[in-house]
Amino acid sequence: MAFEISPETLEKAEAEVMYEIEEGVTEPARSAWGLDSTRLGGGVVLAMRDDPSDYWSKALGFGFDEPVTLPLMEQVIAFYRERGVRRATIQLAPSVIPDNWSAMCEKLGIEGGHAIRKLAVDIDSAVSASARAKLDEGLEVGPVGPAEAAAWAEMLPRAMGMPAQGAQEMAAASVRRPGWHPFAVREAGAIVAIATLRTAGEVGSFFAGCTLPEARRRGAQSALIAARVRAARDAGCRVLVVETFDEPPGTHNSSYHNLLRAGFTMRYSRRNWIWNNPGSGTSTGTEPGA
Repeated sequence: MAFEISPETLEKAEAEVMYEIEEGVTEPARSAWGLDSTRLGGGVVLAMRDDPSDYWSKALGFGFDEPVTLPLMEQVIAFYRERGVRRATIQLAPSVIPDNWSAMCEKLGIEGGHAIRKLAVDIDSAVSASARAKLDEGLEVGPVGPAEAAAWAEMLPRAMGMPAQGAQEMAAASVRRPGWHPFAVREAGAIVAIATLRTAGEVGSFFAGCTLPEARRRGAQSALIAARVRAARDAGCRVLVVETFDEPPGTHNSSYHNLLRAGFTMRYSRRNWIWNNPGSGTSTGTEPGA
């Protein structure tokens, strides 16, 4: 039987990851791109006005300190309107969605989007399962230091197929942030895959696992999972959490299956809820992987 972990732990860990990585961007980029954040009702609201990926404006972590209500969601939407955000994603665990959520969505102009899978594993199970990870010959995995921050960060938008604006600066700043543990897979000294770990007390959060297309199917992501598992164990974590794409029929999410092999189990599927600013353009957005 899988160990118990609350939706509150899963959701708040992700909220703090997003809050910290976006807060890493400094001036003048913050003002130029319209980066801003606030805390409301126990959750976080993050905005990036000029975001070509439509990914970084998110509101999440709600429903645990206080209920999800119409006045709370009105504050969230007002925050985005005031900052000129064209598209924002609201993420709520299924257990906190109120009975009148459909009516709230209709009133506020919120629509359903694609789903995300939330996964977790206890550290002992992860250590045991990830020990089997193997890298192809010629590849090596290891930590990333400040001297490699720029090269490491440059990989994120390239591997994910998302615009560099925002993503690259956030990733570079996270290399130096306390509690963050970046890793890379290298081939002949060049970085071909990256991932990071955030530790906070007993919880370790996986983020930004991605690989260049030419280096895929060579064990890079499994090796990055194993490296982060060991780092989380050494940091005193007892549980690991992560989110990844859903897997609709006819599709295959390699990250999801790599995580399953590393001992993770799915806790629930969480639908994204999308608010589009009336009259503005939208895009499909991109999700960094595990």
